[in-house]
Amino acid sequence: MRLTDSSVVIRPRTSWEAMDLGVLMAREHRFLLMASWALVSLPVFTLLTVLLWRHPSLAMFLFWWLKPAFERLPLYILSKALFGETPTLKQAVRHWPYLLKGQLFASLTWRRLSLSRSFVLPVSQLEGLAGQARQQRLGILLQRNAGAARWLTTIGVHLEISLWFGGMALFYLFIPEQVELDWDWQRLVLAGPNGLWLDHLSNAFYALVLVFWEPIYVACGFSLYLNRRTVLEAWDLELVFRRLRQRLSSVAPLLLLIVGLALVQLPPSAMADETISAKSLTPQAASQSIKALLEKPPFKNPETVTRYRFGEEKTPVKNKPHGDGKFPDWLQALLDNFNSDTFKHLAQGLEILLWSLMIGGLALVVWRYREWFHTFVSHSRRPRLKAVKPAPTQLFGLALGVETLPEDIASAAERLWPTQPREALGLLYRGLLSRLLHEFDLPLKSADTESQVLRHVHHLQQPQLLAFSDELTHHWQNLAYGHRLPSASTQQKLCSDWRALFSGGVNQ
Repeated sequence: MRLTDSSVVIRPRTSWEAMDLGVLMAREHRFLLMASWALVSLPVFTLLTVLLWRHPSLAMFLFWWLKPAFERLPLYILSKALFGETPTLKQAVRHWPYLLKGQLFASLTWRRLSLSRSFVLPVSQLEGLAGQARQQRLGILLQRNAGAARWLTTIGVHLEISLWFGGMALFYLFIPEQVELDWDWQRLVLAGPNGLWLDHLSNAFYALVLVFWEPIYVACGFSLYLNRRTVLEAWDLELVFRRLRQRLSSVAPLLLLIVGLALVQLPPSAMADETISAKSLTPQAASQSIKALLEKPPFKNPETVTRYRFGEEKTPVKNKPHGDGKFPDWLQALLDNFNSDTFKHLAQGLEILLWSLMIGGLALVVWRYREWFHTFVSHSRRPRLKAVKPAPTQLFGLALGVETLPEDIASAAERLWPTQPREALGLLYRGLLSRLLHEFDLPLKSADTESQVLRHVHHLQQPQLLAFSDELTHHWQNLAYGHRLPSASTQQKLCSDWRALFSGGVNQ
């Protein structure tokens, strides 16, 4: 590493100045950094999407978890470009597999959630330190810039989320208004496996956000690392001395000639006196002289400190202040109680109480927000049913008892279509709800809406049943709230689909 070849000015900076320098470095090599990140991360994202098409949340989580493996490539490019050895895109991508050999498992496990990840990555990748040597090195580096590195990660998380939502909002704004009006968002969301493309589209926006942001994040952490080393190792002073040496190297022969002429002009007697005085100074005399100097200021400054000590052992104290220096009886008794076993037992009891309160508080929070934690479970999994409760006898004012329905619901509906279409459609819808309650054991409640019923049907993972339920619910809502009857062909299709699904009435 030759500091004189650095492409940036080496000088101590504040933490925020150093991160600003990282942004400038990322902007200088933006095309190489973004293209290399895209070439190594987007194929992995595509592979995860194909393999986990039915689990978009899991695919997104795995891609996010692998970010430390991708971050090694921008650091390699920036470290080379700092000293004028910028690699080409082909060279950088080819070198990426070799960068994964050092401590990758640790980066993806216990170090994955470290808020100082971008700041400490050069220690493992560029310095090649591991184990105790790495810990000692980090102990020195993190003394000053640890807070800035954590703030960088915190701000980066919020920026990623903002850009992610902003990208999706921008995509929505570019949709033509007529196309948007024709879309049925409820059908898109509840379309089963065919609707997973919305989740994967959202994941793709996040992958594109990382192409833009992650090189900047790595560059800011690398600049913080460089700034810390500049301060610790005085790189700026080293550069000054190197430049000074280069300037003096041209006049060094002239200086040697001047010194030689000055020595020639000295009288021989002076040189002889200096030689005699040097010979008269023996090693023993030099050692005694050195010891005498070390016993005097500023090398040695004796100082007497008087203080109180707790415990049974009492040591004599020199230079006591005025008074006997003893505690009052009540204070001495209190201090003795502090050192007794009773106080130790009390402290242990207090510690157990505090741990119990903390564990109980965590359990209370988990129980209080147990419904919120269900959002982290992929919607393709069937939710765990709660304790069996009595099925409701009515939904939307419709009786759902088995005894209230005819033997052959489809035939009864066909007889009612010409004269009583509302009752015919209501009979089909009542039959569907009764089937869902008594045969599929769906946890329907009296307060559920039509859309909530469809979500329960979606969890059954039966595409034909979901499609029929969706169509029947759509016509039921049009008739109940919009007073729009389905066409004759639709009426016949609903009865035919009923027979194809259930092969008879409720009681069969």
